Amino acid sequence: MGRRVGSRAGGGRDGPRRRRTQGGAAEGEMKLSSQGLPGTCSSETVLQTISGSLSDSELNRQQGAERGNYSHSALFARAEELLAKRIIDGDPLAYFLQGQLYFEEGWYEEALTQFEKIKETDFQAMYQLGVIYYDGLGTKDDPEKGVEYMKKIINSNSPKARHLKYAAAYNLGRAYFEGCGVNHSDKEAERLWIIAADHGNPKASVKAQSTLGMFYSTSNPKDLKKAFFWHSEACGNGSLESQGILGVMYLYGQGICQNTKAALECLKEAAERGNVYAQGHLVEYYYKRKCYTKAAAFARRIAENDNIDMLAKITDCLPVYIAKGVAMATFYFARCLQLGLGIQQDQAAAKNYYSRACLLDPDVASDLELAANHGRI
Repeated sequence: MGRRVGSRAGGGRDGPRRRRTQGGAAEGEMKLSSQGLPGTCSSETVLQTISGSLSDSELNRQQGAERGNYSHSALFARAEELLAKRIIDGDPLAYFLQGQLYFEEGWYEEALTQFEKIKETDFQAMYQLGVIYYDGLGTKDDPEKGVEYMKKIINSNSPKARHLKYAAAYNLGRAYFEGCGVNHSDKEAERLWIIAADHGNPKASVKAQSTLGMFYSTSNPKDLKKAFFWHSEACGNGSLESQGILGVMYLYGQGICQNTKAALECLKEAAERGNVYAQGHLVEYYYKRKCYTKAAAFARRIAENDNIDMLAKITDCLPVYIAKGVAMATFYFARCLQLGLGIQQDQAAAKNYYSRACLLDPDVASDLELAANHGRI
């Protein structure tokens, strides 16, 4: 998909599962994460779910916590207490809610224990166990068992499993793509992601739609028209990741006719929503149009990002693309400092920022250095 959109830099799952192509490049570098349980809820919303058990005065007290009157730990303890009571009373939903409460808090061992108790009767618990075992959350990773649970959900005829099938198909596609828990097969991964994407259905897996866009942009051979189609579907369904990539595709005419107006609309909105990849490309756009003051100020803010994983969690974007966005902004900020463009010249600071750009993404930094050496930027 071009110089940056199609690059597959970054890490996949660590360890011996990572495959290598004949050319020696690591496969699986489109670093994917499991799709969470559809409609997942935080510990606070679990409390809201069980609020029917509270009297009006108790409910008012719990809602007061949102205004800072009660700590998160106090809310958690109260939710745990109420769920334990409902379990004693024989409420079947309470078992899952307690497991989900632990899962959202990152108490994966406790969540696993709770979900194991009800996995034969609760498909949501089965789904969460699949994620826990595949990713090794709170237990030794067991991708084969994770795959087994996802297959059970996909193959079930129960109405209670229906809403989980798109997400399960996405996760199973990820397993085939990574060759983890099953033999590697891009073809099977593609088939499952297409099932999960369901022709762009907004109720299907939007994550699968976005992943298909990246898959077709990095496959051999690439199919940029398909990549554009799936990123468009995902963007229309709210994917921040795809919105940024779509902007770049419009900007460089990849898979679609070049359209600078549409590109800037996508990039600016994605940037405002926190897409760092889009932010990096906007810096480049401003710099190339000699809006140096604007480029330098924007680049400085982006270059201050130092926790890629946290940004990935907040924005639900792949760390590899976040690193690319920060690397681009950091390089252009260094260039502004070196030449005194839109900011006071500072050679020492420029050198430090150039070094940081190289550490963030060597490929992006190398491409931009080559462009600078040839006078293209």
